Amino acid sequence: MTAVTLTKTTMSDVKADALLIGVAQGANGPVLAPGAADIDKAFKKKLLAALATLGATGKAEETVKIATLGATTSPQLMAVGLGPAPAKGGQYDTETLRRAAGAAMRALAGTNRVATSLAQVNGGRPEDVLAVTEGAALGGYVFTKYRSTTPKSVAAVVIAVDSPRDKAVKAAHQRGVAVAEAVALARDLVNTAPADLGPAELAQAAVDACREAGCDVEVLDEKALKRGGYGGILGVGQGSARPPRLAKITYSAGRGAKATVHLVGKGITFDSGGLALKPAQSMEWMKSDMGGAAAVIAAMRAIATLKPDVNVVGWTACAENMPSGTAIRPSDVLTMRGGKTVEVLNPDAEGRLVMADAIVTAGESKPDYILDIATLTGAQLVALGSRVFAVMANDDDLRGALIDASASAGEQAWPMPLPAELRKSLDSDVADIANVGDRNGGMLTAGLFLKEFVPDGVRWAHLDIAGPAFNQGEPHGYTPKGGTGSAVRTLVEWVTQLAG
Repeated sequence: MTAVTLTKTTMSDVKADALLIGVAQGANGPVLAPGAADIDKAFKKKLLAALATLGATGKAEETVKIATLGATTSPQLMAVGLGPAPAKGGQYDTETLRRAAGAAMRALAGTNRVATSLAQVNGGRPEDVLAVTEGAALGGYVFTKYRSTTPKSVAAVVIAVDSPRDKAVKAAHQRGVAVAEAVALARDLVNTAPADLGPAELAQAAVDACREAGCDVEVLDEKALKRGGYGGILGVGQGSARPPRLAKITYSAGRGAKATVHLVGKGITFDSGGLALKPAQSMEWMKSDMGGAAAVIAAMRAIATLKPDVNVVGWTACAENMPSGTAIRPSDVLTMRGGKTVEVLNPDAEGRLVMADAIVTAGESKPDYILDIATLTGAQLVALGSRVFAVMANDDDLRGALIDASASAGEQAWPMPLPAELRKSLDSDVADIANVGDRNGGMLTAGLFLKEFVPDGVRWAHLDIAGPAFNQGEPHGYTPKGGTGSAVRTLVEWVTQLAG
C-alpha cells in the first residue's frame, strides 16, 4: 500500500518526483485551489495559464500533468480537479478531496514519491488530512498476489501541512493510515481466488489480522458447529469438500466501555448457487460473496488499533456454497442455532442462513447493538445500483446514525424499510419460516428474514453491500476494479461516534 506521511516543507521546496495540487471550476474558468500559492510564485504567476493551455478545467477528478522545467525541486506537477469552487466563505467537501487524491494516485502510478497540498484547500483542517490520507493510500492500492510482474503504483505520498505535530492533525493522519490499511486488507481478501480462500483460510485470516492488533480470536470448526447446533452454517457448507467455520473476534475496551456492539459478517467464500446453480456469468465474481466477513475482519483490526471506548465482537460465518451429492436440496428443513426451523426453498439464498446462526449467537449475550453486513441480494443492485449500499434496522435512530456515519466516512448508503406486510411471504407450510419470500422487494424480505433471529430488546441493523463490495466497472476516485472494502469505513466511523 502507498505510504503516506506528513511534512511542513513548502511545496516548492519539498523533495519529490511529482507535486500534486488542486484546481477548481471558477465562474470564469479554472482557478487554483488554496495551497498552491508558493508553487504559483515559483512559476512567476503563470501556472494557471499553463495548466489551462493543456486543457485543465477543474472538473472533478480530471488530471493534467506539466513539467516544472526547474521552477521547483520536483520535475513534474499534476493538477487534479476538485469540481466547482465553493462560494466565498465555503469549503471543499472532504469526499471531494478523498476522491481527488485517489484519482491522482491512479494517474501518477509508477511515480516513486509525490507531495501534495490538497489537505490545505480548507486551511489544513484535521478532517481534510484524514480524507487526503485515506484517498492517497486507497488510490494507490494494487493487488499483487498473482502478478508475475508488480503493477505500477505510487510508492509514497507526503502531505504538506502547517503543523504536522499538531495533536489533532497527527491523530487524523494516524486514523487515516489505520483505516486505509483495514480497507486494503478487506480488498485483498475479496480479491483472493476462492481456491486459495476457503472457509478455514478466511477464519485464519481473522486470526492473523486481529490477534496481531490485540483482539482475542476463537474459531469453531465443523465439529464445534455441530455440537453448538449451527444448522444454517452446516447446511450451507455441507455441499462443499471444505467444511465451514465460525470465527469470533473480541475487542475489549475495558471498564470504560460506552456500549457493546456485535458485528456479523457473511463469509460465503464462493457462491455457485448450490443446487440452484447460477449461470456462468453470474458466478464470475462470486469470490466476493465473503465481502461482509472481510469488512468485519478489517473493521475489527482498525477498531483494535484506534481503541475506542466500546466493546466490539466480530463474527464471520464462513462456508462455501457448492453443488454435490451432499448439498442441501430445495424442501430441506434446517434447524438453526436456537431451535428455529427453516424450509430451504432456494439453496442460492444461502447467505441469510449462515447469518441467522451468527446473529442468534451474537444475541445470546444481549449486546446493545447487532450490525450484520452481507453481500446478500441481487435485489440490492436492482434497487440501489453498484455504489450505494442499503441500511435496514429495527430502530430508526440506529438506521439514521449509520446513514450519517457512512456520509462522514465517504461511503454511500441509503435507508430502506422493512414492510411488515412482506413478512407473510416468508411463511412456510412445514417449518417456522422459509428462506425466501416474495420476489418483489427481495432485498427487504431478506432483511425481514434476518430480523426474525434478532432477540427482543437488541437494536439491530442490516447492511446489504452486494453491489458496492465488488466493482465490476472501471476504477473511479480511490476505488479500484475488484474488491472495494465497502462498509469498513462506515463501521469504524459509527463505532468511533458511539464512543463519543
